[in-house]
Amino acid sequence: MDEKIKKAADMIAKAKRVVVFTGAGISTESGIPDFRGPGGLWTKYDPDDFTIDKFLGSHATRKKMWQRLREGGLMEDANPNATHYAIVELEKMGKLSALITQNIDNLHQKAGSNPDLIRELHGNMQRLVCLNCGELYPIALVKERYADSETVPTCEYCRGILKPDVIFFGEALPQRTLAQAMQEASECDVMLVIGSSLVVYPAAYIPVQAKQAGAQLVIINRGSTQQDHQADVRIDAPAGETMTKIISKLKAK
Repeated sequence: MDEKIKKAADMIAKAKRVVVFTGAGISTESGIPDFRGPGGLWTKYDPDDFTIDKFLGSHATRKKMWQRLREGGLMEDANPNATHYAIVELEKMGKLSALITQNIDNLHQKAGSNPDLIRELHGNMQRLVCLNCGELYPIALVKERYADSETVPTCEYCRGILKPDVIFFGEALPQRTLAQAMQEASECDVMLVIGSSLVVYPAAYIPVQAKQAGAQLVIINRGSTQQDHQADVRIDAPAGETMTKIISKLKAK
């Protein structure tokens, strides 16, 4: 393990451009259950309620969604962990060119990562978006305004439907964000995958793109991933503990 950590740190030290790709495995260390795992979102909620067609076509579904949001349910009380702060340290060292995430929990921003470097492939649960005019609202602001109301909020400018600014089933990933992430992957020297089993596509193509363009690939994840065979360094260990050690090695250099 020490040898792998040293090798990963050496790769990052020599790199001019490092792209980090994060998945649900880092959120679990902040107490957010994996969507599909024991105690995850799909054990508590009906996945059908998160299909775009049902959300758009059913006022009752939107009301149910809003009730959950008012009760505080989805992730907003979670705090960043050692992995998030280690990625901030990489940025401070001038190594990080982009932070691509499948997570929707806003924890990278909470930890202090520069929002300009973050590519949110699946959106952010702490925002609402108007599906008519595109206006964005912080979810906390809307919750405050509707704290004592059963009303389903609508856009204050055009009365359009407000939806959590995340990708529902049946929706495409944001194409501009995906294209930007793919471009950055093709230009990096090291791709650092943390906490993703790389089974959700098209996001999982991003490390493939980096590798095909000549980057070195480091994968840190508990359990196997679908791209272990092409990793230059593969570490099966907790993300926070591993990243803390890698940052320590880098600082020692």
